[in-house]
Parts: sequence; structure tokens; C-alpha cells
Amino acid sequence: MKYLFALAIFMHGLIHLMGFAKAFRFGNMAQLTKDISKPAGSFWLLACGLFLTCAVGFLLKKDWWPILAMLAVATSTVVILISWKDARLGMIPNLMILLVAIAAWTTQRFEASFKQDVMDNLQRTNNLAIDLLIENDIRLLPKPVQKYLHYAGALNKPKVKNMRVVFEGEMRSRSKGWFKFQSVQYNFFDEPARLFFMKANMFGTAIPGYHKYQNASATMDVKPFGLFSVVQAKGVEMNKAETVTVFNDMCLMAPASLIDTRIQWEAIDSLTAKAIFTNGSSKIAATLYFSEAGQLVNFISDDRYDISDMKQYRFSTPVKEYKNLDGRNVLQYGLAVWHYPEGEFDYGKFYLKSIAYNVDDFQTW
Repeated sequence: MKYLFALAIFMHGLIHLMGFAKAFRFGNMAQLTKDISKPAGSFWLLACGLFLTCAVGFLLKKDWWPILAMLAVATSTVVILISWKDARLGMIPNLMILLVAIAAWTTQRFEASFKQDVMDNLQRTNNLAIDLLIENDIRLLPKPVQKYLHYAGALNKPKVKNMRVVFEGEMRSRSKGWFKFQSVQYNFFDEPARLFFMKANMFGTAIPGYHKYQNASATMDVKPFGLFSVVQAKGVEMNKAETVTVFNDMCLMAPASLIDTRIQWEAIDSLTAKAIFTNGSSKIAATLYFSEAGQLVNFISDDRYDISDMKQYRFSTPVKEYKNLDGRNVLQYGLAVWHYPEGEFDYGKFYLKSIAYNVDDFQTW
């Protein structure tokens, strides 16, 4: 779809060369019956150049392409009005390009709030000194958790102050079918924060959503085209639900953070451990299940709310595969599951695309 849109911009831009050619007598432009002055012809050429540059910027995912597209449409509209009888049909692609550009621009502005939150947190963590995670740091953890940290390759590497994670996957609800998504998130561990920005592919377009957890408070905002909120959530239930998610991220993707003093551990057996994680006024519990090899294979908590109906259900995240990245064993593919009274319901499939620890700059996809 994006290539068709870029091609439409490119072809629309090339058509403007006709007005330039008519003004400067380059061939017989019979389609344009009225004479065009040379100054007006220069604007036809300018519109062509703006559209062509816009098409390239769109394909390269440059932030400036929507503004350039709006400028191109404005220039094109002026020359079309001058030659309205011959060129009025050019307003159809102009309108199409303008609508897409406005949607992209408002989405960028919505995403900018996510970027600013990330930058604010990075400014703090960039000043933190970090040392290596060693055996002495994990000696009080339950044995299966210690074994997991060894398996994960967290020992004798820098402790984790933050991470950036990119996922692709699919999600659904009980009332809607699967839709694909891509997400980028930043987690900070000195002062627990989770900043999760997602683009869901629904109805033929990317719908952005931002989950923000900071200062033990959580919000969720979903804005089609970045224009208006269709889903918003906040409050005590949301705070508790996202505290579970934050701890789940720590367990699954940042095992080095499991030495956090906000966690109370309880050993159950050689393959199971229980944890209570407290942040602010939210206290949640989870049970972690491990394999003989030391892999964390499941995380189960009864303290997460399903935001769709604001009810508490058992929540689990079974991990299906691990992979080695830069000397660390991390999850490759996992599920998110609600345990409803009528049975288990897989609502999320997560495929890890990249993960980076102790980052000091902002990147997205």
C-alpha cells in the first residue's frame, strides 16, 4: 500500500510538468487549452519538485514529508485554480494526499509526547553509574531465579538501568479478531517506568496507542490518526494492571533487574518462585515457573485487570522460544493469555525484533 501511495504522489508530481512545458513552449500540451504565463509555469515546476521530494521522503520515513506534502498540495491548488477548466481533476489526488499527510502529521505529534517522555527519563538515567552484576548480588534470590540469571547471561555484565525493546505481533479481544501491530518501548528501572508506543494495523491503516507508566501511575490512550482518543484508561485499576506488566517485563526481558529491593521473593521449589513487587501504592504478586535448563517458561499473576471490562482475571505470559543476542539468552516468541471463567484466551502474540540495554539515545522502529 505504501508503495502505491508513493507512486501516486510521484505520478501526480510528474503531471505538473505539463503546466511548466506549456508555459515555456516545450512541446504541444493540447490537454491545457489556456495559455500559462512563465511565472505560473515556474510554480507548476515547483509543485512537481515538491511532490517528487515528498514521495522520496515518504518512502524513507522522514518526519518532514507530511509538511512538504501540505506545501506541495497548496502550491498545486494555486496553479490548478489558475487553470481550473483544464486542471480541476487534479484536486482529487491533491485531496487524497492532503488527508494522508494530515493524518501522518497528527500521528507524529502524538508520538512526539512519547518521545519527550523517553528523553526526560534518558536524561536522568544517562547520569547513573552502573557496575557489573556479580554472584554476590544474586545470592539471596531463590535458586531457580539464580539459575535463570545464569542462563540469561546476566552475570558479569553491566546491571540494567533501562532498555529499549521492539516487538511485532498480533493482538485481539473477545469481540474482535486478530490485528497485527508493531511496538517500541522503553523501560527504566531506577524509578520504574514503562513507555510503550504501539501502531496497530486496523481498517487498512496504522492506529497509534500510547501506554505510559511512570511515578506508579498508568494511562492508556489510543488515537486514530493522532486526532482523537477512542480508548482512554487511567485510575487505580489501571495503575495495578500496569504494575503487573512492568514486573512482567522485568522478569521476561531484564532479568538483571530482579535484584531490585522492591521485590520480595519466596522460594517454592526447584522450578518455581513467588514474588511480590511493590511500587508506590500498588502491590502485586506473581508466580514464576522455570525449566530444568533455567529458562523462565511462564509468569502468572492474579492481580491484573482486563481494561475492556475492568475486571481482574488470571494473567499469564508463557514463553515459547528463546534466542541468543549478544551473549544474552532472551525470549524470541511469547504469548499473553487471559484466564477467563469460560477458559484460556490467547490475546497477544509477541515476536521480539530487537532489545538493547543501557541505551542513551532515542530511537523508534
